[in-house]
Amino acid sequence: MANHKSAVKAARRAAKRALRNRMWKSMVKTAIRRVREAVLAGNAEAAQGFLSKAFKVIDKAASKGVLHPNTAARKKSRLARSLAKSQTA
Repeated sequence: MANHKSAVKAARRAAKRALRNRMWKSMVKTAIRRVREAVLAGNAEAAQGFLSKAFKVIDKAASKGVLHPNTAARKKSRLARSLAKSQTA
């Protein structure tokens, strides 16, 4: 347990940030899962719609520091590539 006033505040802020980061990571995972499910179902229109929403969530998570920018770029690239592959096949 934190003994100093500043340490108590730091612990409180860390807990709040951890909760916020968990929320954003969950939103990213959900968005990615929706795209993948639409791709597997063969629903290209829905997948395209979910892809744009996933890009938005991933970009916001990266801008807030929840995801590293390279991680965000990699996730977006792989999602776009999977959708393109499903449309050509």
